[in-house]
Amino acid sequence: MIIDHPLLGPRDANEFVYLGDANLINRPDWTEKDADKQFYEYLYLRDNPSGYHRELWYHEQGDRSWLIVTRNTSTHEIKQVELAKDYHLEKSKSK
Repeated sequence: MIIDHPLLGPRDANEFVYLGDANLINRPDWTEKDADKQFYEYLYLRDNPSGYHRELWYHEQGDRSWLIVTRNTSTHEIKQVELAKDYHLEKSKSK
């Protein structure tokens, strides 16, 4: 599988480490009243979708960047690749 890195261009997936659902970026706030419930769900409850899914990938054997890859879990077709940093900054602006 080839991941088209936004800064470095096409790279073999063997250079990366898959880290799971991209929603892991949205860590719960520990100061909330129901923080224990939120952290339980954050740590242990996962979907196993078929079709397009947003995933975290780490470029371990490259520039050590974090990417959000939108990938079809059935066909491995990659629809979009973005830097996690850019995604996080955009999300912060929209709040």
